[in-house]
Amino acid sequence: MLKTVSPLISPELIKVLAEMGHGDELVISDANFPAASIAQRLVRADGLPIPPLLEAILQLFPLDQYVDQPASVMMVVPGDPYKPIIWEEYCQILRKTEPGFTEFEYVERHAFYERAKRAYAVLATGETALYANLILKKGVIKA
Repeated sequence: MLKTVSPLISPELIKVLAEMGHGDELVISDANFPAASIAQRLVRADGLPIPPLLEAILQLFPLDQYVDQPASVMMVVPGDPYKPIIWEEYCQILRKTEPGFTEFEYVERHAFYERAKRAYAVLATGETALYANLILKKGVIKA
């Protein structure tokens, strides 16, 4: 255990977050995402829902302030009537931890998969909400 580090953050995840540089991307994937077949580096967080994990990650991980939308979600497939209510929960967490956050970038499903293949790492969670996948672009910590 470490002081001020959430027990949701595994040692492997701390290592990956620390290795990442400015502009590197972290995919936080739901339980349906093909994480193992896509990831360059796969970190497992099986059984954990994304919202508390996202909140814990954002205590350590600065978002990129030099891009318009440092957080991206996978768009709902056209014709699918599902409304991803989890996105609003993500917005609340992002606005609380990153005051400059305004809006997500919405990425078409296959484009999201291609971008995930280039991401520094994929964090596979146990999140069961549909369309819960998220990409975060790492920023810098200003002295």
